Amino acid sequence: MDDDEITRAAFAAAKGDAAAARRFVAGTQRQLHRLLSYLSSPGVADDLTQETYLRAFAALSGFEGRSPARMWLLAIAKRVAADHLRTIRRRPVPAQTEDWVATAEQNGAYTPDPGRVVALRRLITELDAERRDAFVLTQVIGLSYAEAAEVCDCALGTIRSRVFRAREELTAAVRASERLAPSG
Repeated sequence: MDDDEITRAAFAAAKGDAAAARRFVAGTQRQLHRLLSYLSSPGVADDLTQETYLRAFAALSGFEGRSPARMWLLAIAKRVAADHLRTIRRRPVPAQTEDWVATAEQNGAYTPDPGRVVALRRLITELDAERRDAFVLTQVIGLSYAEAAEVCDCALGTIRSRVFRAREELTAAVRASERLAPSG
């Protein structure tokens, strides 16, 4: 579904068209979930996706179409993730199980190369928030620089600079970790 179709579905959904609301969700859900997985964590991405849609549908009557509905929705998602991160920083949630690794394995959790995935996610998480957002939106989610600038509400050149600096930081961090890793 392209941006024009998603935007048309959003306008129709605002008028009460349930089928259009389903098309709007279907056209945006995968990218939205992926963004929220990176901006927060995969474990809460489902909940944050739901929260984003709740906020979006509550505000849909005010959507004016000055930007594509997908960009509008991703901007809402960015705020939902930021709100979530502020909340967990104020009130850390303790693990519900003693051995979370065993619990995850029993529930069928599988990641192709857990060490690398965890390390990369950790490095991305450690980026400055603005650089992380720009990097994830463009390099992980696949938005254009212009679209990311719209979501982040900043200039195109600012997004380019943030992505460039994020890449530099990530490259340096990966090289440093490779130097520290035991050979064998």
